[in-house]
Amino acid sequence: MGASYNSSALKSKWTKTQWLLKSDSLRGYVPNTATFSRSSLENMLSNYATVYFKPTGGSGGFHIVRVKKLASGYQTQLKTTKIRHATLDALYSYLVKRTKERSYLLQKGINLAKTNGNPFDIRVMVQKTNAGVWKTTGMFSKIGKPGVVATNYNQGGKVGFVKTTLAGAGFSEGTIKQKEDELIKLGESVGRLFETHLKGARELGLDVALDSSGRAWILEVNTKPQFYPLKHMGDGSMYRKILSYAKQYGRYK
Repeated sequence: MGASYNSSALKSKWTKTQWLLKSDSLRGYVPNTATFSRSSLENMLSNYATVYFKPTGGSGGFHIVRVKKLASGYQTQLKTTKIRHATLDALYSYLVKRTKERSYLLQKGINLAKTNGNPFDIRVMVQKTNAGVWKTTGMFSKIGKPGVVATNYNQGGKVGFVKTTLAGAGFSEGTIKQKEDELIKLGESVGRLFETHLKGARELGLDVALDSSGRAWILEVNTKPQFYPLKHMGDGSMYRKILSYAKQYGRYK
């Protein structure tokens, strides 16, 4: 980012989640999310078999712990390391130690659709043009390694084309077209909403999960999204398109 970079950013996932929840048209895309406490942990695990524990201000998929309810006790997984906890208290004390007094969120686990056996989510890049219009300028899938908690590129995941990924997940051509149209509109709606709260925002990256039935869920919205992994994808045209919009607000990579 050069000195001329000019797009407002906000780290707090909780604040951004609350903006989405206040929107009638977008609320249904948000998985149940709560700030981390003993009571919210108990409540989430009484409702869901899998819950994600993630830093309110983190990025890149680091420090995300998957918590699973077992027949007896609980299991946490950080990257590929799994630990069993006999009681809710033992689980809670393990997670508290991990917070290092930083703020964390709990989010309902989505049973991610899989493409050729690998979990994936979709990054939707949205940018505001100089004419003041929010436009979805690119979409790509982030395909996780089996057995790893996050799909992020820096967690060993790889990027792919949305059409190919959805075809690998068994979606028909018609459904793929519908999903792409839905995600384009979703990105632009989120752009317009965020601009009302975050003056000067020019770019957003939505991380959208599809569950096994194809329903879309917004996992999070990044206000300073990375798109460098696209450089080497196909002929690089998506990267160049996103970059051409990014240059309008002083971003060159």
